[in-house]
Amino acid sequence: MKKVAVTALVLSLGLAACQPKAEDNAAANETAVENNAETDVNAAANDATAVADNALNAADNAVNSAGNAVDNASNAVGNAQ
Repeated sequence: MKKVAVTALVLSLGLAACQPKAEDNAAANETAVENNAETDVNAAANDATAVADNALNAADNAVNSAGNAVDNASNAVGNAQ
């Protein structure tokens, strides 16, 4: 009977040792939250960069179009003379 009791005690202690601790779970959850937040920040930064790049490209296109319009107007004046 004593062997059974000792064996049960050892097994229960062994199982208790295998259970994750609340502190470990909290740390893992905090790490997951931080990783998700970092992912969100990176995505927002990438989106902002893409928007800025698109705005610069649009501005460059507008300047080129304006330059072409000036060239066309100059040519039209030259042709009219």
